[in-house]
Amino acid sequence: MPTVAVKDMTGKKVSDLELAESIFGIEPSIPAMHLCVVAYLANQRQGTQSTLTRSEVSGGGKKPWRQKGTGRARQGSTRAPQWYHGGISHGPKPRTYHKDVNKKVRRLAMKSALSAKVADNELIVLDDLKLDSIKTKEMAKVVKALDAGKKVTFVLPEKNDTIYLSARNIAGVKTTLVNTLNVYDILNCDTIVVLKDAVSKIEEVYA
Repeated sequence: MPTVAVKDMTGKKVSDLELAESIFGIEPSIPAMHLCVVAYLANQRQGTQSTLTRSEVSGGGKKPWRQKGTGRARQGSTRAPQWYHGGISHGPKPRTYHKDVNKKVRRLAMKSALSAKVADNELIVLDDLKLDSIKTKEMAKVVKALDAGKKVTFVLPEKNDTIYLSARNIAGVKTTLVNTLNVYDILNCDTIVVLKDAVSKIEEVYA
């Protein structure tokens, strides 16, 4: 079983915690993680970009000059793609970029991402995180004390507005809940800081 140190808000070790082998100690599946990251990024796209074709731009109802005898190339409209103010050919139109990933693959990817963080010593278990009031400075002290790097993701067991509001203005720091945690958030940070109560919830969900 993988074992990690449990730290307090000052960065001092208070105990050791054994993690579930089936969740935090498996051989990471890179293809599964890749599929989930690609799907996550694709699903963030709105797909609302749009360009006007020659039939949608205004004007161009009249033939600019007669068909023959001018020495110029024949033209039927001043809104053809080769004209200034003409329509766009083969431009983007609204579409969906949505991708689905099988449930088994998603679960494997989550376990793989968590196991990879444990293997690389990039997972910190925090004994508790309590702030008396909304103070960015206090949250910044905790991040500095943990020496967690420039990009940190805090995983909370339940919603806590005090922690969320204290952390949101710190560059590179993100807070998320166990039920909204995803593979991209885990991999896209230097260190993932999981509260001790959140660890048991993760093990309960992915057991």
